[in-house]
Amino acid sequence: MVMASTGLWLYLHVKKLAPVVHEKFAGKRWELPAQIYARPLEIYQGLRVDADRFTRELTLMQYRSVETVDGPGCFARSGDTFIVFSRPFVFEDGKGAPERFRTVVSEKTVQELTDVETGRPMDAVRLDPAVIGAFYPTHNEDRILVKLEEAPPLLIQTLIAVEDRSFYRHHGIAPLSILRAFIENVRHLRATQGGSTLTQQLVKNFYLTSSRTLKRKFDEAVMALILEAGYEKDEILEAYLNEVYLGQDGNRAVHGFGLASRFYFGRPLSDLRPHETALLVGMLKGPSFYDPRRHPDRARQRRDLVIDIMADLKLIQKEAAEKAKARDLEVVDRPFHGDTQFPAFFDLVKRRLLVSYKEGDLRSEGLRIFTSFDPQVQFAAESAATEQLADIEKRRHLPRKELEVGAVVLATGSNEVMAVIGGRDIGFPGFNRALDAARPIGSLIKPAIYLTALQQPEEYTLITPIDDGMLEIEDPQEGIWRPKNYDREYHGIIPLYEALVHSYNSATVRLGLKLGLEKIRETLTLLGFDREIPLYPSSLLGTMEMSPYEVARIYGTMAAGGFASPPRAILSVYTPEGEALERNPVTVRQNFDPAAVYLLAKALQSVASDGTARALKRILDRDLQPAGKTGTTNDLKDSWFAGFTGDRLAAVWVGRDDNAPAGLTGASGALRVWGGIMREIANHPLRLPKPESVEWAVVDPLLGVRTDPNCKGAMAVPFIAGSAPSAAFPCTPSEAESVETGTQGGKRPETKSTFLEWLEETF
Repeated sequence: MVMASTGLWLYLHVKKLAPVVHEKFAGKRWELPAQIYARPLEIYQGLRVDADRFTRELTLMQYRSVETVDGPGCFARSGDTFIVFSRPFVFEDGKGAPERFRTVVSEKTVQELTDVETGRPMDAVRLDPAVIGAFYPTHNEDRILVKLEEAPPLLIQTLIAVEDRSFYRHHGIAPLSILRAFIENVRHLRATQGGSTLTQQLVKNFYLTSSRTLKRKFDEAVMALILEAGYEKDEILEAYLNEVYLGQDGNRAVHGFGLASRFYFGRPLSDLRPHETALLVGMLKGPSFYDPRRHPDRARQRRDLVIDIMADLKLIQKEAAEKAKARDLEVVDRPFHGDTQFPAFFDLVKRRLLVSYKEGDLRSEGLRIFTSFDPQVQFAAESAATEQLADIEKRRHLPRKELEVGAVVLATGSNEVMAVIGGRDIGFPGFNRALDAARPIGSLIKPAIYLTALQQPEEYTLITPIDDGMLEIEDPQEGIWRPKNYDREYHGIIPLYEALVHSYNSATVRLGLKLGLEKIRETLTLLGFDREIPLYPSSLLGTMEMSPYEVARIYGTMAAGGFASPPRAILSVYTPEGEALERNPVTVRQNFDPAAVYLLAKALQSVASDGTARALKRILDRDLQPAGKTGTTNDLKDSWFAGFTGDRLAAVWVGRDDNAPAGLTGASGALRVWGGIMREIANHPLRLPKPESVEWAVVDPLLGVRTDPNCKGAMAVPFIAGSAPSAAFPCTPSEAESVETGTQGGKRPETKSTFLEWLEETF
């Protein structure tokens, strides 16, 4: 009767456990985090890159620094010379094979690129992109799935030799091993041996807890038998390779040999060497106890024991075993903790992804997300922000770490987001000032006003006279409002370009009111500003609020010649199997006459050479010829600079989180950070292509007429065809002077009187 009852209970218990085993094992076994990749690093002769930052990016890719470059995923550096062995990687346009190459990086440029094997020069090498973030499952497990046929034979042989030599002979449990372990545990009066097969270990990891109770051990044995009865040995072994726990990275659990190989050695599993294989297999006994970073002596002792087993079973030769034991553990520096070490950019990517994907899918489907993130630009931006803010505080005797920063760097034309600075504490995933710190933009709005005017060439050119005299306005926000210039002076009638170059407020407000606030709003919308904000007269001096990301978007349209394109951070999304779910090519729309934008960009170049941003001449190579605009708000609370070169654009804000005065103008704060970024990254000079509808004329900008190139104050100025002055005023020999090509104006009373005499005679 007792046996019958026991048999019935056992039958019912097996019947209860069987569906649990089959349902999970036959279905989707693991949740895989989406992996976010930076752009691939393409190396070619002439590439602008700093040697130290190149080393830093190789480390970010988890390439190992070694003395002998003997396999993919490692590099050696001697001064300016690098030997690198690239990894295989499946790029969007096909699979890249591993290559061993030599490159010399000096004077911030790749001077040489050769194939190590042949000694021949190479055109280019593309390295696999760094993983810069991941959306981990809610239970914080991470793994890289591997197929059994992809695992090195030595790993499989060593695993079976150390953990379960009868794996291919038993049916889930090994009674003799259990008995032997039981005797040892009784002899020592504690659990010293497990006796579990690989199948039982898989069951414990996959289905059960790690509690050491008789019921759990009994269920483990029963479920191992069920699993073995329903599935092939190779299926079980492959599942074990991917499920087994092998360490902890902060709150991220490292599961499976695929991820463990990357986590500890920076290598794909296929490239494991014997001593590395021995360490990973040895760690199965206790990943925390034998953690090679925290307990290197224990880990080495355990590794060497496994190497001896490998040699005894002739998995490796005795000589190879001795060499393996002589090697250091060679574990890479600890990878980043948490989701990412670039939280501001990661935040941008996450926001874009959540528009199209469920967060649960991002944490479970193993998507591969390729982005425009450029580590070299990010490193430069981080360095510039940190160094410049510290220097500003020191010079101005401000409390340490009082100032904050937000910045976005784009590639002009494509509008790809290359770097994001969300705050001074670069790695802290807190408030993202680049995306969320909407602050008054000050004079950064002025180019939108002048662009509105220049789109009406029948009324406005760069030399159209406008009034910078005192102005009183009734403003719903300000009451009676008298806009004042920063220098506390008024400048009378001046050419339009001069008002922009020197950022004169009174002239700008007059111009904006004449154009109409609705026209300005329309221009801002076409530039890419997509929030609805009421406009008042005071808005013409930038009381409206924007984030650095929004500023970068509208200046991106200016930098692209009037072609609007939304900033792109995500280039494509793929499934783990390589199916493209999403591709985001460049999409552009022509929102402005390129001729009007060309005139505006020329004036913004003069801002950087002769106007409020002329301090850039002390920071950057003059050949770069950047264009940009400073922005300063009331009481010096917000410091802004936005500008672009031939292929890079950045918007930078500097201020205080509490909105108290920072004591900085755009030129004394944000411009310095902007200049520091642009000085350190690869840049091309800004050579603006002249639209066919633009013509140049030599004019006297104060008089508004054509003149001779040798006249005093003569200047070459671009005009939209048909808008250049037709009247010409020849100067006298005593007034002769070489032609100016900049936009620096100046009052010439004697010329004015001569001009009036000429008017009377002519008309």
